[in-house]
Amino acid sequence: MTDMTEFKSLLDKQGEAFEAFKQTHDELKANDALTSEKLTKIEKSLDAAVEAKDALERAIKAERKEREDLEARINRMGVKATSEEGAKRELEVKDFNLVLAANASARGRPVTALDEKGYDEYKAAWNKWAREGEVRLMPEEVKTLSVGSDPDGGYFVTPDVTGRIATKVYETSLVRQYASVQPISTDALEGMEDLGEAGAGYAGEHATSGNTTTPQAGKWKIPVFWIDTEPKATQQLLDDASVNIEAWMAGKVSAKFARFENAEFVTGAANKIRGFAGGYDFAADSGAGVAWEKIGYLATGVDGDFAASAKGDKLIDLMGLLKNEYLAGAAWFMRRSVITDIRKFKDGQNNYLWQPSFVAGQPETIMGYPVARMEDMPAKASGSFSVMFGDLRTAYQIVDRQGVRVLRDNLTSKPYVKFYTTKRTGGGMVNFEALKALKFATS
Repeated sequence: MTDMTEFKSLLDKQGEAFEAFKQTHDELKANDALTSEKLTKIEKSLDAAVEAKDALERAIKAERKEREDLEARINRMGVKATSEEGAKRELEVKDFNLVLAANASARGRPVTALDEKGYDEYKAAWNKWAREGEVRLMPEEVKTLSVGSDPDGGYFVTPDVTGRIATKVYETSLVRQYASVQPISTDALEGMEDLGEAGAGYAGEHATSGNTTTPQAGKWKIPVFWIDTEPKATQQLLDDASVNIEAWMAGKVSAKFARFENAEFVTGAANKIRGFAGGYDFAADSGAGVAWEKIGYLATGVDGDFAASAKGDKLIDLMGLLKNEYLAGAAWFMRRSVITDIRKFKDGQNNYLWQPSFVAGQPETIMGYPVARMEDMPAKASGSFSVMFGDLRTAYQIVDRQGVRVLRDNLTSKPYVKFYTTKRTGGGMVNFEALKALKFATS
């Protein structure tokens, strides 16, 4: 269990750093190099405290969510085990069979669910395959792997490790925490766009209003793309019986997939995973909205920076562009260096716009709205869109194609054994008015 005493200590350190920051920032003079250097050190300390607190908070939430999910799945799946370990084992088998069924259904193939004995045999065959390769597998082990992985294509066996990898990706990718995520069993997710409303007017006892306005409707489609990674291990590591190969691989793959996906969900261009900050056109928004399939923006008035005075006003104006329906789920999206600038901004009552969180489960805020730190967001530069505000869960859709496959390769990188791992995922905007951007430019 995560140590709550450590969490309280981090909160105390964050509070001390924030108080020191406010005091030093208020004392700062234009030419006071010593105070400026002191402020820089305090800002780094404050950043470290915020990040450490956020990391520990995520660990606490993950532990709590894991237990809540376990209890919910036990109730939903009718698990009969009397102990927690027994329940986890029974659920693991059930989850594995669900993945098998989904993959087989997508390919139009029959599938036979594995019982606990069959699942144990599959895991044993999987570990032997990972350690020794397919040439050392016995015929019955090949058959067991084939039943469990539903192989197709040119590979001898391609075990499916979806359940051990996909869950970890969800927990480590910040974009997934704010966007909508949908697993599918096809090559794309499609949906309808409601772009208008029906007309209405006054009607009489013997007459209609005569309004025949018909609402517009559109369609969006988000395809999935292949992504891959190749974690490597020495044969000596694989031969070590104390190593949990599945857990090791899941950790390596999930970390690499998460970093790649996170960058693409933010900055991906057209004909790829389309990022919300890099895959679409922007248009100046005066408050009346912009054309669909464009993201509205507000200019700071200064090329590559905030205005010299009343710097927080543009943030307030950006909030004002978002419709009321999206404010409840809205958040700020920017990288650390931009947060550092905004941390110095004050309102008319001399209050700082940025506030740290001293409550578990609550992130840092800017003017009351949570801040999502995304280092893949662009840094301040001429014409950059370095700050975005809105309801990302409504605006952006992530799509995951079921199935993560592994190919063992002990030939191309001797003495290492590579595990070529692939998955399919995609992302794109589905509601453009739910997200607004701040452009660091004069117009």
